[in-house]
Amino acid sequence: MSETSTTAEPDTPARRPGLGLFLRQVIAELRKVVWPTRSELLSYTGVVLVFVLVMMLLVAGLDYGLGKLVLLVFGSGS
Repeated sequence: MSETSTTAEPDTPARRPGLGLFLRQVIAELRKVVWPTRSELLSYTGVVLVFVLVMMLLVAGLDYGLGKLVLLVFGSGS
């Protein structure tokens, strides 16, 4: 047989952590973050931009090449 507890109390503001506790914990975690220096940030940004540019060129080249291949195989439709 299963027993059910009838002493369950609803959550009260005293039992539930508030916004103040949450904000203090967020600030404490942000203090642990190792922030990049300005030169590191510029370097990382440059790497990301170059990578995105290379990927754009790769996808554009594949799109163009496969489009030409489809037209070659199936014809221009006119």
